[in-house]
Amino acid sequence: MFGVALLFAGVASTITSGMAGGSIVSGMSKEPYDIKDNHSRIGIIISLVGALLLIFFVSNPFKGLILSQVFLSIQLPFTIAIQIYLTSSKKVMGKYANSRFLIGLLLVIGAIVTFLNFKLLFDFLIG
Repeated sequence: MFGVALLFAGVASTITSGMAGGSIVSGMSKEPYDIKDNHSRIGIIISLVGALLLIFFVSNPFKGLILSQVFLSIQLPFTIAIQIYLTSSKKVMGKYANSRFLIGLLLVIGAIVTFLNFKLLFDFLIG
């Protein structure tokens, strides 16, 4: 059962990755995500082909899994900072913008996550 669940988790993350890549490229083109649009398709292809190429160059699956998490951890602090900025902006969120208390709490949580991710990266590179 665990193997089947792991397989479905991989399929779900692959679909999510493709959609994220398509959304990013279509957003950079100032267009909404649409699977029929070439910009969205280019983003999907870049995301999936890049992942496929990495699979061919990883000889140890366990190290590949750790490496994928290290790469995710590198981008996570940027994502956290952007999300805190956007959800705290009155211009973007209007009356739903974060309060000062929530901004402070989010910054503390973001700092902890960032510290842990840099520790993971450092431990991976050294160990």
